[in-house]
Amino acid sequence: MENINYPPEKLFSPSKQNKPNYDHIILWMLANNTTCKWSIFSEKPIDIPIGTLSRHLNQLKNKGFVEKISRGYYKITSEGKKEFYELSGTKKKGREVIYPPKIILKSGRNYDHWILWMVYNNNFCRRSDFLGDPLSINQSSLSKNLSLLIENGYLSNVDGKYEITQSGKSEYSKMLQKYDLDRQTILEEETKKIDDITNKTIKFFTKFQIKDKEIQFRFINIILKLDYETVKSLLKDEEVYFKIILFLSINHPNNYPNYILSEEFSVKYNIKKTTLDYYIDEISEGKIYTIKFFKLIGLSGEKYYFHEGGKLERMLQVIAENQINKFTYLNKLFSNKHENFDFNLVIDHIIEESCQLLFSNELKDSLKLFLPDYLKYLAYKIEFKKELKNTYDKMEGIIWQEMAFAFDSQISDDLRNQFENDIKEIENKLELNPKVIDLYYSKIKILIYFNQYNDVLLLLDKMLEEFPENEIDLKMKKASILRKKKNLKAGLAIIEDLIKKFPENNDLLVYKAFWLQYLDKKEEAIDLIQELIELNPDKAIYQDNYGEILMYFEEYDEAVKRFLKALVMGNNEWYSYQTYIKLGICYKTLGNQDLALKNLQKGKDIAHNTSIDTDEIQKWLIIADLFLTK
Repeated sequence: MENINYPPEKLFSPSKQNKPNYDHIILWMLANNTTCKWSIFSEKPIDIPIGTLSRHLNQLKNKGFVEKISRGYYKITSEGKKEFYELSGTKKKGREVIYPPKIILKSGRNYDHWILWMVYNNNFCRRSDFLGDPLSINQSSLSKNLSLLIENGYLSNVDGKYEITQSGKSEYSKMLQKYDLDRQTILEEETKKIDDITNKTIKFFTKFQIKDKEIQFRFINIILKLDYETVKSLLKDEEVYFKIILFLSINHPNNYPNYILSEEFSVKYNIKKTTLDYYIDEISEGKIYTIKFFKLIGLSGEKYYFHEGGKLERMLQVIAENQINKFTYLNKLFSNKHENFDFNLVIDHIIEESCQLLFSNELKDSLKLFLPDYLKYLAYKIEFKKELKNTYDKMEGIIWQEMAFAFDSQISDDLRNQFENDIKEIENKLELNPKVIDLYYSKIKILIYFNQYNDVLLLLDKMLEEFPENEIDLKMKKASILRKKKNLKAGLAIIEDLIKKFPENNDLLVYKAFWLQYLDKKEEAIDLIQELIELNPDKAIYQDNYGEILMYFEEYDEAVKRFLKALVMGNNEWYSYQTYIKLGICYKTLGNQDLALKNLQKGKDIAHNTSIDTDEIQKWLIIADLFLTK
């Protein structure tokens, strides 16, 4: 038997002085059930007269609040939900506040997610809406999270009313993906996002008679990726912004040979040419948005634009990578028989295949000029991602140290002499002071510098016998060396043994989360660090650790939130300089150059002004300089 949710009796059986609000009853039923069939409304306990039911359902359908999905079955639309919330709000004194579902509230103290849900699903929220049940966010956490969301441009606060911005709506959409919501709910939320700009887009197309379906599709595709809020402070008129996007949508390689010059466009669409040219250059160079637009110059000097990650660019990337791989593999396979790697020949092959599938043959010369820089971009993009994934490691050093000193088994004579002299000197000191643990640590440092990992493992075993009170530190160093030797599982086994022996030591759980990360066990790593955060909600360093793990898995948007939260919770912690540098790296990857520079430099400034752990600080200063240089 179908399980149906019915409204409170006072809604469908009001007092004799008040007639039932049939619109409200119908919308309540549809909002609280997936679908409803006709007979449910006309039967007890609802019992709406058939003529009345027919009239009200037709009115609600005409207003776009209700949709008929099959014969006799109805569902509520996103606009209908808004109407339902409005009607529900008039039933009490004050406002009726809609709260997040249990799946979001029980996922941990993700206050930023709770707040985003609230401001998205209510017309506005006041501070008091977050303080009481079922949220019960404490004053301090609420202030921090509200400030953070406003700083990121997700919320606005006008006269104590918190409302969601366009950027906040995009962020809300991303946030939903993290929860196990049913597919229909997610689709409805995505529809809301699209609906927000649909009316404006339709009016724009109508006003300027944009009828070409391909141009319309490219326009919608771009407008959903680029957020007007980013340029709103500079471009007060949203219609001007729409015109700039239209220019990019018209001048696309798929539209060849049709194009429009900026001079002609500025006259036809009433936009200053200087404004158009400026923003086209800024957008195409990736200076405003993280999405880069590539530019092809035609035979007559006309310019065609297509964006990074779009269908055309993705297909071009596949063709380019396949051709490069083919030539590379063939050279290795037939090193004595095959021609040498010829960069120009590779480009010719890419052009040939691209013009068969993607571009007009008339654009061959344009591609010849374009491809060298595009291939450099691809190479940089691939290497940069690898570099970011392994840029830093709190426990054992920095990636480029491994690259710079990766001698493996080959060490130059000069370096071998230096190594032998350093080791001899430290061993002489150990003979005189065999109980000084710092001398052992100095020897380990020298051995690691020269990649003598087997000797390090033997020395650590000896130290465990001599200094059993330092078991955790020594075994963690052993796990780190095993990781350098690519034996990740053995390193993880050491950590798990330590956790059994020292179950109260949360730092060991952090190390385990990182090791799961190294093993690419993303869900396990994230689950573990989230568990730590739930158990210790006020410990800022766990937010920093969470951000670091997210950064490893290239979830830079989410990593930024965690780093910002760590800084809000503990801005003066000993590791804050590292958090700022990591935050700068994330912003760099996301294309926000200003915030990247600001945070990298702030991290450097804090590091220069602290006096603890000099070696560690030097490593992070090198990281900051590396990314500042890039």
